[in-house]
Amino acid sequence: MGKSEKTTLGRSLVKHHNHMIQESKDKGKYYKNLQKKVLESVTEVSDIDAIIEQAEEAERLFTINHSNTTPLPINLDTSSSSSTIAAEEWREQQKIEEALHASSLQVPRRPPWTPEMSVEELDANEKQAFLNWRRMLVRLEENEKLVLTPFEKNLDIWRQLWRVLERSDLIVMVVDARDPLFYRCPDLEAYAREIDEHKKVMLLVNKADLLPPYVREKWAEYFRLNNILFVFWSAMAATAVLEGKVLKEQWRQPENFEKTEDPEVVICGRDELLSRLQFEAQEIVRARNSRAASSSVESQRENAVVGFVGYPNVGKSSTINALVGQKRTGVTSTPGKTKHFQTLIISDELMLCDCPGLVFPSFSSSRYEMITCGVLPIDRMTEHREAIQVVADKVPRHVIESVYNISLPKPKTYERQSRPPFAAEVLRAYCASRGYVASSGLPDETKAARQILKDYLGGKLPHFAMPPGMLSEEKVEDASADSEEGEDEGSDADEEEGEQVPGIDDVLDDLSSFDLANGLASSKKVAVKKKETASHKQHKKPQRKKDRNWRVKNTEEGDGMPLVRVFQKPANTGPLTMR
Repeated sequence: MGKSEKTTLGRSLVKHHNHMIQESKDKGKYYKNLQKKVLESVTEVSDIDAIIEQAEEAERLFTINHSNTTPLPINLDTSSSSSTIAAEEWREQQKIEEALHASSLQVPRRPPWTPEMSVEELDANEKQAFLNWRRMLVRLEENEKLVLTPFEKNLDIWRQLWRVLERSDLIVMVVDARDPLFYRCPDLEAYAREIDEHKKVMLLVNKADLLPPYVREKWAEYFRLNNILFVFWSAMAATAVLEGKVLKEQWRQPENFEKTEDPEVVICGRDELLSRLQFEAQEIVRARNSRAASSSVESQRENAVVGFVGYPNVGKSSTINALVGQKRTGVTSTPGKTKHFQTLIISDELMLCDCPGLVFPSFSSSRYEMITCGVLPIDRMTEHREAIQVVADKVPRHVIESVYNISLPKPKTYERQSRPPFAAEVLRAYCASRGYVASSGLPDETKAARQILKDYLGGKLPHFAMPPGMLSEEKVEDASADSEEGEDEGSDADEEEGEQVPGIDDVLDDLSSFDLANGLASSKKVAVKKKETASHKQHKKPQRKKDRNWRVKNTEEGDGMPLVRVFQKPANTGPLTMR
């Protein structure tokens, strides 16, 4: 009886297990047929993936629209003339090409649609428009003088942006105050006006507490000259005030919050920003309603919608959490936390809309610069030295030394004394001070690079960009000092040039120091040194006197020349006879 019960229980468990497996397979087939994928940002696509994706889209859309698409041109000319052009001329030509193709660098537009359209027709039109946009960017990448940075390649992410732009009255583009023009997308502003002429775009300059007051004044002047609507803001400071905490970061200086004569330069608080957003959005709603009333259109609404868009990791979700007063959206330092757009009701007259972060296509900025700006995740970094070199170029040498309490190697006598430190120098000095050693026994540069990049993004390493055509006070002082030194030492220019030429001794010293720093010093040299300095090897061995008796002494009888000993062979007297 017990044996039959065990058999029945085992069979029921096996049946339940098989049923669950079959159910999971059915669900997988169902979602696969619906082509439902997890919404994830895609910025890096290999060539083979892009070819397969384009082939699948073309095959699927061919049955819907028999459009004659021209094939992509393929350049078979392998002889490039770019190698013969100087670097400066090449950069000038690249700037000219970027200016000529700036209008082609657009965000994808949503195709026209009506409520009467079916879901399948709308989906096919959007995929076709997105495919054409990808092909246009591929043609730009074929130009050898243009460098296109990684951008968002997932259609579902762009669909979130389309919904937010259509819903919102006021579009708030959140940018990092340390380099606002890098995070600003002018074509997005043009696209918003194409959707509705009443829409406005406001630049929310986040992390403004990391800028000195005179830098904010320069940026305010630049925004006014270019008719850009802007507000200085700090989401972290507003959250700390809301929670009753004090910012522990020493690099967020209190004098940055001091009020100035210009009210637009002051960093706004939570209540001030909410009132400003509501005022700007309600003006747009009134203008739209007045025009709709004049044209006898009944569709009018009173509440205003404010949409937040921008690059990943610029503080969109943190700003919304600070405005709402509680954590309503996920926040993390890793880009791409927000997956879908979210709507949050502040009051009966104001509603906020959060959009996932998008990487817009742009020119001239490298992938490593995008990592240092927080657009691409730090954990996906493969070449850490290139990213650290970007940091070393932007942060002065003395700032790195004072922040980390390290001493970087000084430039050689034949090098430019004002050159930025190399990435290897920064990483080795940081690893030596922190004791970062990998399992191989070498400095753990990967761990050090990630920590330095996090400090760079968090503001521990102070840096900021000035508006075009304007220099910071430190750079102006350095330039004036350099000009004065150049005037005083103009007569000794030839001698300095002669001194700056590296000699063979300098090169050998550099090679020996490099070998010692990397553990490449020869063990033979060390052995020779030990042999020379050994105490038991200091005395000389007693040498045997050579026998020189065969040499005639330099006397009256002899001239000191060696003797020739002649051995005379006896004569052959014939065979021996036995007696």
